[in-house]
Amino acid sequence: MALLPSSCGPSAAMNLRALKTYVSFSHKRSLTCKRSKIVAGNHNQENKATASDSALVATEPLTEEDLIAYFASGCKPKEMWRIGTEHEKFGFEVKTLRPVKYEQITALLNGIAKKFDWDKVMENGRVIGLKQGRQSISLEPGGQLELSGAPLETLHQTSDELHSHLYQVKNVAEELGIGFLGIGFEPKSSLEDVTTVPKKRYEFLIDRLVRGGLRPDVCLRTCSVQVNLDYSSETDMIRKFRASLALQPIATALFANSPFNNEKPNELLSMRSHVWTGIDKNRTGMIPFVFDNSFGFERYVEYVLDLPMCFLYRNKRYLDCRGMTFRDFLSGKISHLSNEQPTINDWENHMGTIWPEVRLKKFLEMRGADGGPWRMLCALPAFWVGLLYDEESLQTVLDMTSDWTTEEREMLRKQVPVTGLKTVFRDGLLKHVAEDVVKLANDGLERRGFKETGFLNAVAEVARTGNVLIFRDKPGITPAEKLLELYNGVWGQNIDPVFQELQY
Repeated sequence: MALLPSSCGPSAAMNLRALKTYVSFSHKRSLTCKRSKIVAGNHNQENKATASDSALVATEPLTEEDLIAYFASGCKPKEMWRIGTEHEKFGFEVKTLRPVKYEQITALLNGIAKKFDWDKVMENGRVIGLKQGRQSISLEPGGQLELSGAPLETLHQTSDELHSHLYQVKNVAEELGIGFLGIGFEPKSSLEDVTTVPKKRYEFLIDRLVRGGLRPDVCLRTCSVQVNLDYSSETDMIRKFRASLALQPIATALFANSPFNNEKPNELLSMRSHVWTGIDKNRTGMIPFVFDNSFGFERYVEYVLDLPMCFLYRNKRYLDCRGMTFRDFLSGKISHLSNEQPTINDWENHMGTIWPEVRLKKFLEMRGADGGPWRMLCALPAFWVGLLYDEESLQTVLDMTSDWTTEEREMLRKQVPVTGLKTVFRDGLLKHVAEDVVKLANDGLERRGFKETGFLNAVAEVARTGNVLIFRDKPGITPAEKLLELYNGVWGQNIDPVFQELQY
């Protein structure tokens, strides 16, 4: 989401006086940005719409210093911090409740482009997305429709953007007999019923997941809502990364909304979050080195460099990298690619194949929440903006979580998808920690002065009592538990009503 190249040199990034005692690192090299190699990019993760077609030709060989400077170039002063929200949703046929086919998705994208003046993004003669200004609409591997929103100043603007997007999608979708569902995991159809988007990039990614021992559900049958937030310096990035990573399981619990698959309950509250725990541990999860004293831009670069590449994109073709790391590519050790010079676009594409609970690019991306109804879509950015864009709330979170151990963070990551806010943590339930955290987010929004606290009501309700109309005497009820209560009650153990309950 950080759009403007802003050098994060020693004076900005290394303000050690601002660094609290729980953070310690040493600056090893000057963080500067070579304009011929590093450019400002769209905040949408993975350059989703136009990928590498605009690959930048470097005037000099790419170095590790350039990659560190890439992250440094994302630094921006507080008055330029913005909010970028991404949300995915499942398309389904209204009459049959079956997943939409790619041909139906194509008709939808063409209709939105024509009716609302979006530019089409094409691949091999097929429409695979849309762009309009700083917004883009893209397709996930299973045909999930995603809006990657523009970088916006306030949550009111985020809400307006969301309403406009859903209006446009619904306007065209109704003509096609299509609806869209706000949930974290496809609740009814089998994996065989799900469409696959014909993008070569996705073929490489799904193959990588299968070889890593995971079924492709993680790509084809999940939906999430994410928010991208800025940092002012390397120090600020470290503090925000640590705070948000520690609290990511709380966000997972508050937004847990995927208790069904294959037409029945799955004994989980967040199936979406759970399936991610079964994938390559090096590419996902809580990346514990973030809490080490050595953490910073350079340490994150080292981490990404040592992960195997999934593909390389050249001349509109995807090339197999045979599991070699980006470090091998950078040093010219991949024999069949020895004539290819690494570019920043290659680096961005490679970073798009790692999925930790918080991901660093030129911004920080919060990735722990299930997709949900429209109120929850605005609540996620409200939650994180209140915590991370307010210094007092951020400091309190860091103090609160400073003695949480690696084992405790891993336990929360694995257990929360099962037991949600009722997860036992230290001497109580996670619900009580969540209540405190939501209060901090609310206080942070109050101090911002934009009258944004109303957007937090949906998660405050979950932390406090769940849906007060249905669960008046049951504290800490997640959205998933509300759905289970309906399923076992008025729905008569029939999954079909969820499509009406959570349709946009």
